[in-house]
Amino acid sequence: MVINFGTASAAIPGPDDAESDDDQVWSASAHGVAPLIALAPMDAAGERIDRIAAQLFSQHSRARIQAWIEDGRLSIDGKPANARSKLRGGEQLSLDPAPDPASMAFLPEPIDFPVLYEDATVIVIDKPAGLVVHPAVGNWSGTLLNGLLHRYPELRALPRGGIVHRLDKDTSGLMVVARTPEAQTDLVRQLQARSVSRRYLALCWGRPASRSVDAAIGRDPRERTRMAVVSHGKPAVTHINCVATVDFDAAGGPVSLIECRLETGRTHQIRVHASHIGFALIGDPAYGNPRRTRLDRELLPHQALHAWRLAFDHPADQSRPELHTAPPADFVALAERLGLASALAALGDD
Repeated sequence: MVINFGTASAAIPGPDDAESDDDQVWSASAHGVAPLIALAPMDAAGERIDRIAAQLFSQHSRARIQAWIEDGRLSIDGKPANARSKLRGGEQLSLDPAPDPASMAFLPEPIDFPVLYEDATVIVIDKPAGLVVHPAVGNWSGTLLNGLLHRYPELRALPRGGIVHRLDKDTSGLMVVARTPEAQTDLVRQLQARSVSRRYLALCWGRPASRSVDAAIGRDPRERTRMAVVSHGKPAVTHINCVATVDFDAAGGPVSLIECRLETGRTHQIRVHASHIGFALIGDPAYGNPRRTRLDRELLPHQALHAWRLAFDHPADQSRPELHTAPPADFVALAERLGLASALAALGDD
């Protein structure tokens, strides 16, 4: 099965798309958790409400309780409490704890994303840039996983909602998702065996020679939110093919269109390897050249990286689907501005 370059379909409507729980107000009591109730001790007269509440509801931190007071989740004798309220002693305090954001991580949400292909076994998605794949700190909702659970409710039964690999938030392109436990196990094994083919298009600074980068990647010891080439990291191999290079007047130097083929799939692998060999991706806020930060932001607010080709052994019949998808509009527009539009178009004709 081959799906030609640029034939990604519009988002396929999921079940009950006409109804969503966008307007539902999430509170602990609305989801079967009764408010916590306690009586203020008589010797609490004159004390601040947040201090006494922190003692009475000691399973929660004082900082969290203060935030809940600001949100109107604590009442005194049925009336909303004020953080500066002083107690008389003997009042009834009622606390309605907000749910832990992590508890909302696996809730269905109507998130829009294009589906390139689907059958009873797998789904192939053309992920937009800006969409987080999996819930985590800072992004407990509004993720691809939430959208998958809304569109395909059966994925609730699978670990990680059938997701077997990820793309960075601001990287666009193809992802395969399993719809059955057997398919998920099979795809994970293929990834481990490096038989899944993943090819990316990127726009970078400089004129890199076509080459393979074999350099282990791990957490940056100086900045734990970043990855880096480190001796103690996990093996990582990226094959880079320089498709075309032009001189870009605004930068006073060359820029290139490259194709990257992953042999491994480490976090931020292409971005880290490209930066490591001196050819950072245009627009990369984490691994870009600091001297070009302003120009990077002007050209593209995120890294110019798109997962454009994907091939894997279909878990159901062992056929070899090969899927292509065109880069998004902002990537194409940047290629035109740089003078690389013809090279990008020629790739699409292959």
